[in-house]
Amino acid sequence: MTANKEIKTIGVLTSGGDAPGMNAAIRAVVRRGLSRGINMKGIKKGYSGLINEEIIDMTAVDVSDTIQRGGTILQTARCAEMRTPEGQQAAADVCKKHGIDALVIIGGDGSFAGAQKLANLGINTVGVPGTIDLDIACSEYTIGFDTAVNTAMEAIDKVRDTSTSHERVSVIEVMGRNAGYLALWCGIANGAEDILLPEKYDYDEQKIINNIIDNRKKGKKHHIIINAEGIGHSEAMAKRIEAATGIETRATILGHMQRGGTPTCKDRVYASIMGAKAVDVLLEGKTKRVICYRDGEYIDMDINEALAMKKTISEYQFEVSYSLSHNYSKNPK
Repeated sequence: MTANKEIKTIGVLTSGGDAPGMNAAIRAVVRRGLSRGINMKGIKKGYSGLINEEIIDMTAVDVSDTIQRGGTILQTARCAEMRTPEGQQAAADVCKKHGIDALVIIGGDGSFAGAQKLANLGINTVGVPGTIDLDIACSEYTIGFDTAVNTAMEAIDKVRDTSTSHERVSVIEVMGRNAGYLALWCGIANGAEDILLPEKYDYDEQKIINNIIDNRKKGKKHHIIINAEGIGHSEAMAKRIEAATGIETRATILGHMQRGGTPTCKDRVYASIMGAKAVDVLLEGKTKRVICYRDGEYIDMDINEALAMKKTISEYQFEVSYSLSHNYSKNPK
């Protein structure tokens, strides 16, 4: 879709859950825009800040020394008002009042839905995928996932050490909302004995209990269960497993530590390129687009098409994770 008019001022905001690498994207948006002669505005606290006119001028100095920082320097918030026609119109009116011709919106599917509504109201928009959940179907990469999965992996390694010392079962819950990508990657990377994914879990705890007992008979000194946030109830699960097996079982919920911390090199580089690409797409005269990473390339696609796509864990990935996580003595079934 073609932009509505010549773009002189671009605003940037982060929306939804924060993700390591968002600052790299903000920095890239601001510096790429300035290099192209564009006035740059930062919008604090996501759509909520937009509606409340928390808007600041952004210079190259404002984003200096930020690429290595976790979180988002613009802060973020969830905004129920943006889900209403009145809130959407208010946000569009604020953009027009402040002379903001276009917006770069860094966030997840919910943030993109807001971008879609603003585009329909005459505000040029481009979305950049920023979420640790890796659940945006149009892109093979989302800002923050690489850092979050490495943070979780390192934490799980530490839990495994103490689990082995005490010969325990550990149920370790990772984030991801209703998507199992963090759980899947950690399950494979940490050599977990069981991986519970919302996309695949059949809620048959007896199979897990049988696996624990079989492994203990083989001399296994620990048992790591990676449980996705979309399944949850890790504390209750741990109590049921201990009651059924007689083996000490502990639950560890990693929680929001996965959102924080210094972004990895991958998150810094990919976020930087995506941020710069977002500005370039707007200045090419496009609107209502999403920046994606697919097949080794950074591309843009229609936001309606992007939101209509569904992402699933492939059967092959799941089968591989299952075969690697179970300790077969012979003839696996």
